[in-house]
Amino acid sequence: MRIIIAALPIVLFTATVCFGFGLVLPIAVFESFLVFSERPSLIEVLTGLWQEGDRAIAAVVGLFSVAFPAAKLMVLHLAAYSPDRVHWVKRVGVLSKWSMADVLVVALAIFAAKTSGLAEAATQAGIWFYAAATLLSAGAAMILTRRVGGDE
Repeated sequence: MRIIIAALPIVLFTATVCFGFGLVLPIAVFESFLVFSERPSLIEVLTGLWQEGDRAIAAVVGLFSVAFPAAKLMVLHLAAYSPDRVHWVKRVGVLSKWSMADVLVVALAIFAAKTSGLAEAATQAGIWFYAAATLLSAGAAMILTRRVGGDE
């Protein structure tokens, strides 16, 4: 167990870096008519939705794709390094429930594009970094939960 706890800072750092890359790198490529190609990042998708007037959708996607995961990472860092660890670990559980929501949304968008015949779609590095951040933060939450269980 000590080795796992010792790995916690590395896991948290890697999750944070992956989250950043997941936001700014392209999440998918959509090619239509062999001429047009788009490779939007998650931030570009949010900006595009907002600018096109789809502010409610942009707000919901931003909440679940950026705000909740960023808050979860922040709370994980606080739980890892705070003397009041138990308090913060309990907060992680609330945020964890929403971690994979936007990965599912991107997967559905790619599936819809492929099955409609209007465009070819494929995943890009951003979605994989985002998924890695989600899995690493879940692993960090599990380590912290076990650590708190051992502390009490």
